[in-house]
Amino acid sequence: MFENLSERLSGVFDKLTKQGALSEDDVKTALREVRVALLEADVSLPVARDFVKAVGDKATGQAVTKSVTPGQQVVKIVHDELVHVLAGDEGEIGTLKVDNAPAPILMVGLQGGGKTTTTAKLAKRLKEKQGKRVLMASLDVYRPAAMDQLKVLGEQIGVDTLPIVPGQKPADIARRAKQQATMGGYDVYMLDTAGRLSIDDALMAEVEEVKAITTPRETLLVVDGLTGQDAVHTAENFDGRIGISGVVLTRMDGDGRGGAALSMRAVTGKPIKFVGLGEKMDALEEFHPERIAGRILGMGDIVALVEKAQETIEAEQAQRMIKRFQKGQFNMNDLKMQLEQMQKMGGMESIMGMMPGMGKMAKQVQDAGFDDSIIKRQIALVNSMTKKERANPALLQASRKKRIAAGAGLEVAELNKLLKMHRQMADMMKKMGKMGKGGMLKQAVKGMFGKGGPQGLEDMDPAKMAEATKALQGAMPKGMGGLPGLGGGMGLPSNLSGLGKKK
Repeated sequence: MFENLSERLSGVFDKLTKQGALSEDDVKTALREVRVALLEADVSLPVARDFVKAVGDKATGQAVTKSVTPGQQVVKIVHDELVHVLAGDEGEIGTLKVDNAPAPILMVGLQGGGKTTTTAKLAKRLKEKQGKRVLMASLDVYRPAAMDQLKVLGEQIGVDTLPIVPGQKPADIARRAKQQATMGGYDVYMLDTAGRLSIDDALMAEVEEVKAITTPRETLLVVDGLTGQDAVHTAENFDGRIGISGVVLTRMDGDGRGGAALSMRAVTGKPIKFVGLGEKMDALEEFHPERIAGRILGMGDIVALVEKAQETIEAEQAQRMIKRFQKGQFNMNDLKMQLEQMQKMGGMESIMGMMPGMGKMAKQVQDAGFDDSIIKRQIALVNSMTKKERANPALLQASRKKRIAAGAGLEVAELNKLLKMHRQMADMMKKMGKMGKGGMLKQAVKGMFGKGGPQGLEDMDPAKMAEATKALQGAMPKGMGGLPGLGGGMGLPSNLSGLGKKK
């Protein structure tokens, strides 16, 4: 998400932060480049113009030019303005109004935008994260198998769907869904309406009728993020005719330029509630303007990283790992657990995208040919070992190495790289287990699994987090240079020469 824009802006700010002092001309030159970067990212011209003007007004005063760190001041001003553009004047925008059960949620949008999949993703989220009892109903009587698609998705995620009655009109299905949700004691019922290839009167009239019957608590417009400014025009048209309460942008994991997200709020005045980042049922994220602004400016999203870690590792398991690491016990089973956790958290690229100051390194990783298939191959190597060998990697001499590599269908050279990585991580875990009051790893786990989840991370200054990351990287063994996973010890290799080259 936003890779191209992030890359362009980081280049602009690198020049600024390297200069000791800034003149007003320096700031104006940088802002011209920012404007070009925004337009190339498909941000609408009026929004790009207003953004640069707002930043310019704040960044050319004495507070910046006379500041001790003028470059960083400009970055902070751009960050704050990005948050304002993405969030508007509202406070909390990532929540859904699902009070007064059964609360209706109306899903609208054009055909092919990902409405049905998004309906199921949201239902799964409401069920698992908020403990809501959800009923889904498909009102799409035109697209072949649309109703069956929602039924199959419902079975996958364990959410009830309204029984299909052939020949019913959308308005009748909406009435039946309302009645079923009331009588069945559901907290929320979600209505997946039909789409069209383009906006027409028949589509709008149908949606207006359904809205009048159900009076939804939320009317969410689902739009394809890859369509750029067309997504913004679609949102304007739907809001003008039926009124929407929020937007869900799909396919934000693609190679789109991200301008739709930046323009959407400013042009329509409607909040982006969620972003879809893939086809999997859990590939949906709340849209937090501050975190997104941090990602765009390469400051990472450490809170989202902690939340992902919380979802994939249990507190008791983490505590057991910490005790082992502090005693210097880190065998191949521990390494395998860390590699599997990386996979659950979305793989290398996803994790690095959330780490402060790691955006450029992610490109370095990609250029070196390191991808998530390497993690699969490393897990295969561990699986090819006996229980004794996993518990005591020191046993691995030449003949055993040949057997293990052959068992995984790989070369001995790859196994040697894995063993080297294991040794470095074992040393690092031992050092980190003893660092600082109570140990760095212990503190990290306490922050993750303490009451109320991630503690104090929301209030941390993104720039300070980036500095802390760099300091931690410098303290690590040569060839590792990466940030350990918050679950307790995923090493991200930085010495990438040859690491991704397949034999």
